[in-house]
Amino acid sequence: MLSRRALLAAPALACAWPAAWALPPATLRFPRDAGSHNDFATEWWYLTGYANVAGQPAALGYQVTFFRRRVAATQDMPSRLAAKQLLFAHAAVTDVQGKKLWHDQRIARWSGETAGGNPADTASASTQDTGVLLRDWSLRRNGADLQAQIPAGDFTLNLQFKANQPVLLQGQDGLSRKGPEEKQASYYYSLPQLQVSGSIGLKGKTHTLEPGSTAWLDHEWSQEVLHPQAVGWDWIGINLLDGSALTAFQLRDKEGRALWDGGSFRSASGTRYGFSRGEVLFRPVRTWRSALSKAGYPVKWIVRTPADFYTVKAVVDNQELDSRGSTGAIYWEGLCEVWDSNGKLVGRGYLEMTGYAATLKL
Repeated sequence: MLSRRALLAAPALACAWPAAWALPPATLRFPRDAGSHNDFATEWWYLTGYANVAGQPAALGYQVTFFRRRVAATQDMPSRLAAKQLLFAHAAVTDVQGKKLWHDQRIARWSGETAGGNPADTASASTQDTGVLLRDWSLRRNGADLQAQIPAGDFTLNLQFKANQPVLLQGQDGLSRKGPEEKQASYYYSLPQLQVSGSIGLKGKTHTLEPGSTAWLDHEWSQEVLHPQAVGWDWIGINLLDGSALTAFQLRDKEGRALWDGGSFRSASGTRYGFSRGEVLFRPVRTWRSALSKAGYPVKWIVRTPADFYTVKAVVDNQELDSRGSTGAIYWEGLCEVWDSNGKLVGRGYLEMTGYAATLKL
């Protein structure tokens, strides 16, 4: 087992990469590309959802993220105990009624071998399909559906996700630019409008999800994402109430200026429009300041896109996550609601803001 010091040092080792290269266009193939891409530096599977729960007047929000990071310095080590990959996981539940965020995190090393192939492994990720395991946390395919099982310290998630829309390829057929240089890109797809069933346990009570609960899956892998001047990003993934899906993001420099922006809109009928650079604008309206990190996060935005001008509002101000025990970052990730330019509530989803407490390092 890795010592705590080795675990904390490993992210720095993982970032000791040879020069990155421009990712070529590729045809994403499923289910293989739903699995792990171990030759790439960084990868994550990211689930967020809005839960209508029986017997509770306000909804719950939740997020589950599994990260994989390739450790460059250990790739030629022959030992089966070598940490060829690191796996991290974050999970959180937003209690809207109680205005409180509950969160937890995990970290483990992985030899890169198939699940069950190495008795020293406590984590693994399938290369054939979605199947990520980190001790007792998991996200895997169960038949045609996805299943997340997260027994965390203060909450539990036991959720099933059913896709009723096709895969949404982000960027150019799944190749998504993240900066002015071609090497700043990722392979990236989404599964919006997932229908969710199961339960969320919180404060000793189990909440059963009711119809109308929806979720969003992002899966992204890359060799290099951030421009050297980028300190972080702002991102929204929104399930619109009419069945459409909205993605928008910007990467910021230290002055708060957009280095790059993008996203997409897909209608309920399946028509997709990819946003070009310069077509997305995030304008902060109201800021909340964290007592923990002293960072100021915009918790209300006007987001201009080719689809519409949207107002994005956090349902709870304090949805900051302290992940210094795993990935090392403090960031804001939380449930939000979205209004169109006519002031009509049109969607719910998640807002992510990184690089406000400190420059984000991937």
